[in-house]
Amino acid sequence: MILVLVKALSDICAGTSGFLLDFSSRTSPGTDNGEALPESIPSAPGTLPHFIEEPDDAYIIKSNPIALRCKARPAMQIFFKCNGEWVHQNEHVSEESLDESSGLKVREVFINVTRQQVEDFHGPEDYWCQCVAWSHLGTSKSRKASVRIAYLRKNFEQDPQGREVPIEGMIVLHCRPPEGVPAAEVEWLKNEEPIDSEQDENIDTRADHNLIIRQARLSDSGNYTCMAANIVAKRRSLSATVVVYVNGGWSSWTEWSACNVRCGRGWQKRSRTCTNPAPLNGGAFCEGMSVQKITCTSLCPVDGSWEVWSEWSVCSPECEHLRIRECTAPPPRNGGKFCEGLSQESENCTDGLCILDKKPLHEIKPQSIENASDIALYSGLGAAVVAVAVLVIGVTLYRRSQSDYGVDVIDSSALTGGFQTFNFKTVRQGNSLLLNSAMQPDLTVSRTYSGPICLQDPLDKELMTESSLFNPLSDIKVKVQSSFMVSLGVSERAEYHGKNHSRTFPHGNNHSFSTMHPRNKTPYIQNLSSLPTRTELRTTGVFGHLGGRLVMPNTGVSLLIPHGAIPEENSWEIYMSINQGEPSLQSDGSEVLLSPEVTCGPPDMIVTTPFALTIPHCADVSSEHWNIHLKKRTQQGKWEEVMSVEDESTSCYCLLDPFACHVLLDSFGTYALTGEPITDCAVKQLKVAVFGCMSCNSLDYNLRVYCVDNTPCAFQEVVSDERHQGGQLLEEPKLLHFKGNTFSLQISVLDIPPFLWRIKPFTACQEVPFSRVWCSNRQPLHCAFSLERYTPTTTQLSCKICIRQLKGHEQILQVQTSILESERETITFFTQEDSTFPAQTGPKAFKIPYSIRQRICATFDTPNAKGKDWQMLAQKNSINRNLSYFATQSSPSAVILNLWEARHQHDGDLDSLACALEEIGRTHTKLSNISESQLDEADFNYSRQNGL
Repeated sequence: MILVLVKALSDICAGTSGFLLDFSSRTSPGTDNGEALPESIPSAPGTLPHFIEEPDDAYIIKSNPIALRCKARPAMQIFFKCNGEWVHQNEHVSEESLDESSGLKVREVFINVTRQQVEDFHGPEDYWCQCVAWSHLGTSKSRKASVRIAYLRKNFEQDPQGREVPIEGMIVLHCRPPEGVPAAEVEWLKNEEPIDSEQDENIDTRADHNLIIRQARLSDSGNYTCMAANIVAKRRSLSATVVVYVNGGWSSWTEWSACNVRCGRGWQKRSRTCTNPAPLNGGAFCEGMSVQKITCTSLCPVDGSWEVWSEWSVCSPECEHLRIRECTAPPPRNGGKFCEGLSQESENCTDGLCILDKKPLHEIKPQSIENASDIALYSGLGAAVVAVAVLVIGVTLYRRSQSDYGVDVIDSSALTGGFQTFNFKTVRQGNSLLLNSAMQPDLTVSRTYSGPICLQDPLDKELMTESSLFNPLSDIKVKVQSSFMVSLGVSERAEYHGKNHSRTFPHGNNHSFSTMHPRNKTPYIQNLSSLPTRTELRTTGVFGHLGGRLVMPNTGVSLLIPHGAIPEENSWEIYMSINQGEPSLQSDGSEVLLSPEVTCGPPDMIVTTPFALTIPHCADVSSEHWNIHLKKRTQQGKWEEVMSVEDESTSCYCLLDPFACHVLLDSFGTYALTGEPITDCAVKQLKVAVFGCMSCNSLDYNLRVYCVDNTPCAFQEVVSDERHQGGQLLEEPKLLHFKGNTFSLQISVLDIPPFLWRIKPFTACQEVPFSRVWCSNRQPLHCAFSLERYTPTTTQLSCKICIRQLKGHEQILQVQTSILESERETITFFTQEDSTFPAQTGPKAFKIPYSIRQRICATFDTPNAKGKDWQMLAQKNSINRNLSYFATQSSPSAVILNLWEARHQHDGDLDSLACALEEIGRTHTKLSNISESQLDEADFNYSRQNGL
């Protein structure tokens, strides 16, 4: 045996040598100096050539030829083959050496390829060359090396455009380099210096050659140039000037100055400067006034003045009489001077005839008389002080009582507008100054309102005018504080005191502002989180032995009751609802709610055949990234896992489609789908949409961008709220694939038309944390943007809404709309595929006629030796998992057809079932009675009954 193998190998080697010699003569016809292939090599027989070096891909630059080389060991000869044809031997340059380590012959070959050769080649692929090496045992081929002509066009497909962005805004500069071979590498220059995005985390240059600056800084202003280069040339784009501007901000107010008059009515002022920060690079100057003034009233000092002297007293035993006077005409007030002079005086009452100790009485001043004079003086002073104190208290009480019931208003002719602080003291029914005269607040308990009032009607604006505020009406008491504010163009707070009555004032309540202004067509738009929301959607239907279908319109939720599931002569009112309030299923750990909570009942109803419940979900289905569970709520309110979608179970069956899960169940209750991400590549499908409406300010227009779970019921809740608020869908919703990689979501407004619209500073880009988006099923997630028109004549709005996950998927919503309701194009929210017939009973609810179902079940429920039974029916309908569940059913085929009915309720025909039956029925005689025409007729009848 061994001798036979050795002889065969010798014959093969001899044949190979002959082939090589023949090839040498064929490739070099008519040449006498061709290199003859050696007859032997100093190596072990049976060694194939091994390539030490293979030809590499190459590019021809301009007209310079390129050299391709290859090296093999051991090799008697090496030739190049280009585009399937052998290269002439004379074009080869061959070198031969000896490998010192192995003693084998090493051969190296070069050829040159010119530009003309490549240009003259016309084939379905690029010009290529390959090495073929020979040894005694046989041949070896190298890899194919392609040869292309390198070039780089001159003009960029897209040059970067200059931008003006606010500080901390996002900058995106687009660049599409010129076409070239090889593809050009892009580098960004700022002021002719290269930008290194690895050293600055705020800059990203990896996204399609674009330059993204996440948060603009002042240092980011400059001239940006896109550089494209390959092995042929370099190209420069047009420079784009980026200006990062800073809008001005007010500093803090200074202290109030002293009153400008010593007494009487004057004013005080305070000031502020636009330096916090100061506007830079064309940023907007601060809005409002830099100076505020308030009135001040200083009480003037009143000097005291004496009253007239009293009558003289009777003459005393000492022959003197007295008289007094008081400093009360007027008394000194507000720091005025006390009266000058004596408050009492005395004199001799006998004209000097009264003598004591031989002296006239008036010349004698005994000690007792001096003491009496001091006592009288001090008594008068004390009485005067008491009188002044009583007078001051009386005046104060009098002024306070008057201020409680009257009007204490200083002349307002000197006031130049602004916002005054005022208090409602009493109110009369039907008062036109109230925001809503039909509401009667109880003012026994005060309530304060602070903030701007949205006035949408010219009649309502009269509330804030000076004439209405300071008009002394009989049915409203208005008190202006003694130092009330005159804000020159700067709004201050206003306080309304009244009881916290429902719908009386707009601040902090849960009702729409539209109830305050019924004459205005555009109600004030408020945050959706404060709106009254429905707790559930609900639908019902009465079903009997014939079964039927219950559909929740525009939600993707449906319930299929099979024929025979309800006993004969029985009927049940079956209901189905969707929880729209706070989910009762609390996620554990990384678990996420992927579907709505769907309730079907009554819970005590018993069915003889499993019914099919269809629940939409928002997961991008993949067993590699998600572990999806079906859960049911118990009577105690706790949630228990029914099964994992990928597990085998005989209690229920889950068929997971890309957008919905079809569940076969035998008991009613509340069900939901949850998912546990296995990897960071787990994806939730979000539906992004933009709505718009006018605000209470006629120049403002509000854009609200929603990111909700991609389930019809979640979007229906948004649509319902927007209809309530007067919102209009501006663009067809799109799908965003949101990865569970912990990166946040960015929503930004781009390409706002300059000189027509402007967006409020620092609001052009908003970022939503990852956790808020990943668990967004608890509240519709939305971001609001407020745009302002420069003039009322602007009626068209065009911009882009960019929704992107950092290091993830991105979607662009193109807004092109008219803000006038009469000119706006209406975009429908939903198709009407399932809203016409929420409950269908009897045969019209099923696509497959009952007679055909019976024949199919009779055919496939019977075991077949060739395997053409219900398992084949399940396989042909893409049901390949958990077949043990169907084996436990009395009629597996009927359950499979019920699942098919639930899965294809919105399909237009029976093609998929017809194809499956046709494929199985080619060798099955019992299926010959079910013809294609019968299925077509059934499909036509179902479509006609359901308006499809």
